[in-house]
Amino acid sequence: RPGERVRLRFINGSAMSYFNVRIPGLPMTVVQADGQDVQPVQTDELQIAVAETYDVIVTPTGDRAYTVFAESIDCSGYARGTLAPRAGMVAAVPALRKRPLRTMTDMGMDHDMAGMDHAAMGHTTSAAKSDDGDAVDSSATDMPEMPGMDHSQHAMPGAPPPAPDHSAMDHGRHGAVRSAKTGRERAAPGPEVARHAADTHGVGNVAVAQVQRDRTAEPGTGLAEVDHRVLVYADLRSRVPARDTRPPARDIELHITGHMERYMWSFDGVKFSEVKGPIQFHHGERLRLVLVNDTMMEHPIHLHGMFVELENGAGEYRPRKHTLSVKPAERMTVLITADEPGRWAFHCHLLYHMHMGMFRVVQVA
Repeated sequence: RPGERVRLRFINGSAMSYFNVRIPGLPMTVVQADGQDVQPVQTDELQIAVAETYDVIVTPTGDRAYTVFAESIDCSGYARGTLAPRAGMVAAVPALRKRPLRTMTDMGMDHDMAGMDHAAMGHTTSAAKSDDGDAVDSSATDMPEMPGMDHSQHAMPGAPPPAPDHSAMDHGRHGAVRSAKTGRERAAPGPEVARHAADTHGVGNVAVAQVQRDRTAEPGTGLAEVDHRVLVYADLRSRVPARDTRPPARDIELHITGHMERYMWSFDGVKFSEVKGPIQFHHGERLRLVLVNDTMMEHPIHLHGMFVELENGAGEYRPRKHTLSVKPAERMTVLITADEPGRWAFHCHLLYHMHMGMFRVVQVA
């Protein structure tokens, strides 16, 4: 009925597809993420990863229909629904947008790194350019295998080390940059927070994110240049403060790794069938999980059994989630209270990635 408040729950139940969801002409107020209450935030569009859920409240006005539009992240297709006061009504369906392109930020590179001698680094890289002058494609071969490296202890020569105090990161919005060629504005990349160590994770990984960024305030792929509001992780605030106020006693760092041409997917370059044992959590401990995406695509990382608290600048009001969409070249940190004994699945929720080895077991004991 015109003027009534309607709650919609979006669930991405697909096997492999991210969607950009909007209802043209109708603002959405996000009130839950992954089933957990968040402080209401109004938006016009949101990107939803596989296995994520968002609850929104809308207030349609007027005797008209609205199209609920879910466009695939690559803009190759869409799903649609209709929100209307009566059956049989329909609304216009938006045209598909231009296919988005990857950038040098997605490759984990600085613009200053474009002229580097990658052959001297043990691998070769080729990159095409988009109409904005950003790199959009790369391939690498002959990477040296350097097993057993501890990412928390090493950094590139002359580069800043990973930031140890994750709670002090500036997760605020980072403004916009304008393309010199097209004149369009796009969301600026998030701040650099770390550099990659020397380890390249072996033959199962094709690239590493030399420059790792906090990207929680960036919109998802394809949404950097839209002229309306887009939900970002930095917008999410829990309705209640965290129950566990202890600082983390230790950090566990995992790198999201893969090789698209060989279709190999893993954590730290090791597929599930080759890992030596589970990831050990101690029952009752407070720990920080650091996720570093060394690939050029998003991955929805899902932990069974326990919610995690996303360190997005919300302080004690960190949002609780069970699925984390980790952007390319992103360094994301979450806090976990290991309060559920047992063995829990931990994996990428892209079905084929999980099946090919991006899967681990977390054991709380």
